[in-house]
This record gives sequence, C-alpha cells and structure tokens, in this order.
Amino acid sequence: MELDPDMLQMKPSIAEEDKGKWKPSLKRRASPSSSPLSHINNLDDGCLMHIFSFLSPIPDRYNTALVCNRWNYLACHPRLWLRVDRSAKDLSEPGVFPSIEAAVSAARPGDTILVSAGGSHRVSNIQIKKPICLIGAGELPDDTMLICSRGSDSALELLSTCKLANLTVKAELGCCLLHRRGRLTIDGCILQCESNPLDYLSCPIVSTATSSEVITSSMKNNDDGVFVSQTRIEGGAKAVLTSGDLSLQRVRVIYARTSLLFWFDVQHT
Repeated sequence: MELDPDMLQMKPSIAEEDKGKWKPSLKRRASPSSSPLSHINNLDDGCLMHIFSFLSPIPDRYNTALVCNRWNYLACHPRLWLRVDRSAKDLSEPGVFPSIEAAVSAARPGDTILVSAGGSHRVSNIQIKKPICLIGAGELPDDTMLICSRGSDSALELLSTCKLANLTVKAELGCCLLHRRGRLTIDGCILQCESNPLDYLSCPIVSTATSSEVITSSMKNNDDGVFVSQTRIEGGAKAVLTSGDLSLQRVRVIYARTSLLFWFDVQHT
C-alpha cells in the first residue's frame, strides 16, 4: 500500500495551531489598572469621603481603612469621625476632644463619635439633641466605660435619634439612658445599675416619650422608640421603665454562662 504524500505532511504543533486563537484573549485580559478598585480610586478625595460617610462606622468604615494608605487617611479623617481621648496630648488636633460632653457639643447632625478604650469616661446628664452615633473603640464593650456618678438623673439624655454601640454605661443611682424622644438604637452594649439598697430607684433604660411631644420635621419619618440588640443589662428594679406611650415588645433573651443578652423593642403599639 502506497502512502499519500499529503498524509506525510507534519501536522502543526498545538502551540502553532492555537497561536492565533489565544492572542486576542491575551489582549482582552484585564490589566491591574482596570480593576474595580482602580476605578473607584479615580474619584477625588471629596467623593470618596462622601461615599464612606454612608457606611456604618463598624465594621464597614473600619474595614475600608485597611485597604490602602489613602483609604486609611480618608476613612479616619476628622470629617467622618470625632474622637474622645482623655490621654491625647495635643488637643489642637482637629476632631479630638478630652470628654464626651465636649465631643457631643461640637458634633454636627450625622457625626460619629469614637470613644477611646481604656479607663473610664465620666458622664452626667449629657443631653443629645442631634442625630449622632457613639461607638466604643475597644474590642469589647467592657473596654470603653461610661460612668454616671451618684446624684445624676442619667448618664445620657436622648432627645433625638441616636445610636450607641460597643459601650458599657454604669449608673450608681438613676438610670443609664433617659430616652425623651427620637429613635434610640443600642447595639452590643452593657448597661449596669450598681447594686445598692435603693435598687428600686435605678433602671438601666427609662423612656418618657409620648405622642403629644412636639416632633420636628426631621423626625416625622422616624417613630419614637428604643431598639435594643445583643445587649447585657444588669441591676436595677427592671430593665426598662416607660412612663409615656411606648411599650415593651418582641423580647428575646439568650442565657449565657455569666450573663443575659437581650433583644427587644420599646415603641408605640
């Protein structure tokens, strides 16, 4: 049997055969400069800070600070955070305050105040009349302690929408939080009323909000209420005392080995 000369021709190698096919796909491969991160990095600092302002401070805004040096600078910029640091030597630094009261006074609506961990911060009848967020800077709520001394009605008096997170609030007498109006969110905190013979006068949370209160136009879309999640409550006659129109609802409790964690709402029925 004779072999056809055409059958003796060498078949091109796979590399040669596919050379033309793979070239276009190599050209289409995304370069590092075209990644999604590079696109957002083309925005100027003002635009990025405006985007960061919509993120929840912890964990989202905290995580953005870990991306790169530029994002770290912008995520920690005083325009996005106010800091309370009793040990700060240079109080002329923008956004740094020696006390919670000073930070609350300087805060603008929507600001977040980061309270330094370690030691304790003295608070007494501090009125919060604008929507702000107070967050403890420690890993655990125990790391950031707000102490209300005997003789004060409350540690914090809330007259506007506010969020508290990762904080411990202690009261010797009176209450930890006095809620007058607005939407109060308490997330991952510890509220403690110290044990004493006058326990019946103490209460971690007191709400006096009523429907007859004058509500500003900025609050019309937000019903008054207290919303508690994953929070330890200790001491006092009861966890919540209401003297207004709000009532305790949707209570859930997890029994841990050394404490109780509460989830509940206090709002209009």
